[in-house]
Amino acid sequence: MQALSPLSRYQQALDAGEYQADEVQRRAVTQLDRIYQALLQKPAASAPAGGLRGKLSRLLGKGGDTAPQRPVQGLYMWGGVGRGKTWLMDMFFHSLPGDRKMRLHFHRFMLRVHEELTELQGRENPLEIVADGFKAETDVLCFDEFFVSDITDAMLLATLLQALFARGITLVATSNIPPDELYRNGLQRARFLPAIDLINEYCDVMNVDAGIDYRLRTLTQAHLYLTPLSDQTRETLDRMFVKLAGKAGEDAPVLQINHRPLQAIRSVDGVLAVDFHTLCEEARSQLDYIALSRLYHSVILYNVRVMGPLKENTARRFLALVDEFYERHIKLVIGAEASMFEIYQGVQLKFEFQRCLSRLQEMQSEEYLKLPHLP
Repeated sequence: MQALSPLSRYQQALDAGEYQADEVQRRAVTQLDRIYQALLQKPAASAPAGGLRGKLSRLLGKGGDTAPQRPVQGLYMWGGVGRGKTWLMDMFFHSLPGDRKMRLHFHRFMLRVHEELTELQGRENPLEIVADGFKAETDVLCFDEFFVSDITDAMLLATLLQALFARGITLVATSNIPPDELYRNGLQRARFLPAIDLINEYCDVMNVDAGIDYRLRTLTQAHLYLTPLSDQTRETLDRMFVKLAGKAGEDAPVLQINHRPLQAIRSVDGVLAVDFHTLCEEARSQLDYIALSRLYHSVILYNVRVMGPLKENTARRFLALVDEFYERHIKLVIGAEASMFEIYQGVQLKFEFQRCLSRLQEMQSEEYLKLPHLP
């Protein structure tokens, strides 16, 4: 049975009433369909020709010495939150047959790169070796939330992207900002500019801002702080997750955050459902909240309990979580035992909780919900 193309999948979603017709989205899907069709026509890629793999390729007649082809022109979709960028990219990704494709949150991609560079210390041209590793696995890289704030990442990207494109890898990416605004005002930005030039050369750049804001519509039509704790509250949070993520996802995945396991309720495409106990009653630090805020644009927090005098450390973690999520423009949905004005009943943090209350209220406003995620 032939796989459905992105255009066919999009039309199927419209026919099923899952989405409203949106001309901006249709233009993006048309571009993704172009990439899909071009990739289907492209000759099968061979793995890097060096070492044993290259020798085996030549022995088996698999073309290990073939000169690299220019990649199929990719797509960089940028725009505000809730425009369906991730959904469109995932639709494209799942349309592609076979397994020579890779979809990663950009932060996860850079974590892998840094881990491999650590293993390659002392080797010549380590980024070329890293690029060989990606080419051995994929012909298409799909990045969600392309955003550069770290100087170490910025200094690597031009060389790394050049190596990936030289190996014929096609890039499809989503971002909240256009390529020319990446790493704006960053240290030594001049060294990052070649990376921007490469993105503009190897990807068509499309703004998807003028369409329907699906995430904002979902959030503004719902209460984002639900109380009391009940089966009804939990069912509402479950439905909210599916609306934000577009699917239910795997039950109870164990995530790796700062090299430590974190038990989630669900986790799909930038949306996290997690229990209050896991994030605030276990021994978590602000570094964990920073890592989560880079990976997820929306967090649904279940079972927030009243924090009394014996729960001051729990309250401190909750304060740190809200502060970090607020700074990164995370969309936070809460199911709680008591109202936000009664959730803290301790003594030591009364002053700090006044600011927390102010932020929790602001985080429910339409103005806040329109803000782009800052991974």
